[in-house]
Amino acid sequence: MNKKRFTVTSALPYANGPLHIGHIAGAYLPADIFVRYQKLKGNDVVFICGSDEHGAAITLRAKKDGVTAKEIVDKYHKINKQAFKDFGISFSIYHRTSSDLHHETAKEIFINLKNNNRLTKKVSQQFYDEENKQFLADRYITGICPKCGHDHAYGDQCEKCGSTLSPDELINPKSTLSGNSPIKKETSHWYLPMQDHENWLKDWIENGLLDGENHHDPKNWKNQVLGQCKSWIDGGLKERAMTRDLDWGVEVPLEGEEGKVLYVWMDAPIGYISATKKWAKDNDKNWEDYWKNDSSELIHFIGKDNIVFHCIIFPIILKLNKNFNLPTNVPANEFLNLEGEKLSTSRNWAIWLHEYLEEFKGQEDSLRYSLCATAPESKDTDFTWSDFQARNNNELVAIYGNFINRVVVLTNKYWDGVIPEQCALNEYDKEVLESLSKYPQLIGSSIEKYRFREALHELMNLARLGNKYLADTEPWKLKKTDENRTKTIMNIALQVAASLSILSEPFLPFSSNTLKEMLNISDLCWEDARKQNLHAGTSIDKANLLFAKIEDETIEKQILKLKS
Repeated sequence: MNKKRFTVTSALPYANGPLHIGHIAGAYLPADIFVRYQKLKGNDVVFICGSDEHGAAITLRAKKDGVTAKEIVDKYHKINKQAFKDFGISFSIYHRTSSDLHHETAKEIFINLKNNNRLTKKVSQQFYDEENKQFLADRYITGICPKCGHDHAYGDQCEKCGSTLSPDELINPKSTLSGNSPIKKETSHWYLPMQDHENWLKDWIENGLLDGENHHDPKNWKNQVLGQCKSWIDGGLKERAMTRDLDWGVEVPLEGEEGKVLYVWMDAPIGYISATKKWAKDNDKNWEDYWKNDSSELIHFIGKDNIVFHCIIFPIILKLNKNFNLPTNVPANEFLNLEGEKLSTSRNWAIWLHEYLEEFKGQEDSLRYSLCATAPESKDTDFTWSDFQARNNNELVAIYGNFINRVVVLTNKYWDGVIPEQCALNEYDKEVLESLSKYPQLIGSSIEKYRFREALHELMNLARLGNKYLADTEPWKLKKTDENRTKTIMNIALQVAASLSILSEPFLPFSSNTLKEMLNISDLCWEDARKQNLHAGTSIDKANLLFAKIEDETIEKQILKLKS
């Protein structure tokens, strides 16, 4: 079977604060599940992410905290990189857009666009804070959203309704620096004339065609992604400034452009390319194989607020720079709410990943499971602490963990951990083994369609199958009267456990690893889960609980913490 090659990216998080569960459910956990699955299939995958360290969001945080922008990005890059690692997000590299390599790469792409007459220079009136003597980039301006009336929309986006905005659209704009109403002042910037690209973008997004050839199947794209792109294109694309008046970011590499940097939404996606270059150099690979080769698929995992940048602006930049691949899919998720309310970092209405990892040591998979089960794949969903507790206790502990514990404990009790042989199989045994052989395809098919909730449900169905088989056959009652039948039942139950250890890895990597160690197996691939992987006469280890029950007091403490 031919290996496939994938370049998988997750949106670069701003290094201006810690990660919360909304970030994880949106762009990082789905990507990690997809990547782990593809690697188990034997495919060549590079999984790219890193800190987005430029833009107004960084400088605003630095001003608020009374420190330099560099101090902010250094602090949160370290915190977030560690949290991702501790949560089992298996990036190939977690890079930084403040690196020299990134600055060089971004400048090179900008210069290519400029030298090929793909950018236009234009003088315009922009908002200016007289008190601070500074032009105001998008995030330095707040006002009333013209779409939903939210009174704290930014100059580039309303975080309440998700609309992409321009500063001129805001009602009653105010400077975030002084709180004053800004004036308009003349400045010049380099613009990307997006309207020149409407025709091919429409053909590419809606029909899957690129330069007249099949590129992807639009039926595999999410409705909300296609809908948002179609809305933008049908409304008529406009030119967009690719530079900003700021002193923090990738400097515009042209004479006479001092005090100007690249627009963060030009700069940040190029971070995927610069990170791949760094990874390739460190691992003796050719980065162009992953970005300029027709046999490599580029997939962007993002939240819905980033759709326009990954489906319109970045693809234009890639296409204009010759030979770069365009994404074959952008499986954007909707938003995750918390206890019925929108996540809010300013109100501290969030579950911070690094705090969860500190307070729930050894229960990384419990959160991975719950976030996958409630993932906002096609509409906004709600995470609640009570639902998290119920999923952990009633599903992971009572179904999956209970099955594994019984299998391993009984094998150690009856045969000192030596796997018994299979004797004569009856119809029920054959049915169970036949069902077992279908689960890799069932689960894999859902993952390939980006239906991770559905895939997780099928994984738990396999654990249910194992539990039901043991409950129906009751080997503990047969041991004294029918040794051979007991051996067969337990051998088959162990085979189910082994397959679970493989198929769980994308979703529950920590538990999968613990289970493999218990069963003394390793180096198995996805397709092996169809087969029987444990051999009679070999030994397994003692039982080790995969999941711990979460008590009411623990949950009450978290709810109180949220409301404090």
